[in-house]
Amino acid sequence: MEFHDTGLPGCWRIELTKLGDTRGYFARTYCRETFVSQGLHPEINQSSISFSAKRGTLRGLHFQAAPVMEDKLVRCLQGRIFDVMVDLRVGSPTFGQWYGTELDAENGTQLYGPQGFAHGFQALTEDVIVAYNIGQAYFAEKTSGVRWDDPEIAVDWPHPPSDLSPRDEGLPLLSDLDRAQLIPFEAIP
Repeated sequence: MEFHDTGLPGCWRIELTKLGDTRGYFARTYCRETFVSQGLHPEINQSSISFSAKRGTLRGLHFQAAPVMEDKLVRCLQGRIFDVMVDLRVGSPTFGQWYGTELDAENGTQLYGPQGFAHGFQALTEDVIVAYNIGQAYFAEKTSGVRWDDPEIAVDWPHPPSDLSPRDEGLPLLSDLDRAQLIPFEAIP
């Protein structure tokens, strides 16, 4: 695996090292020791997938509120997405800034966001499957997020969304977000 700095402290774009021959290839998508050597928190408490049938579907920007914010390792298993992480750590030098990259089944690139980041993506093809490895347990009462079109964050989505959930349409702007849901930048181990 090759780790590439995104410009947001703790957030990494990870390219897989593929070992191949005429049959295809093998690639490691996760190795605890490799993640620790990068200063990341590699514990995985849950693995999840999402399916988006329509091109243009937008999911996000989601996070789990403090004190149970999540580390996420995201990759696309089928199709292609524009994946986004937003730094929401209070006091971070990059607070409110975002990083986005295309993830697809062919390249296998992954995006890692530590605790304190919101995550979202837009399906660039039909029939997209996205896999998540998440470091913390899920608490439904702690699910939260910020609006996908917040002008303060200003994510440059590739396309206008064609499909949004009512929940995502109703998420607050960053300026209206209860700061008690967030964690301080210094609190991240």
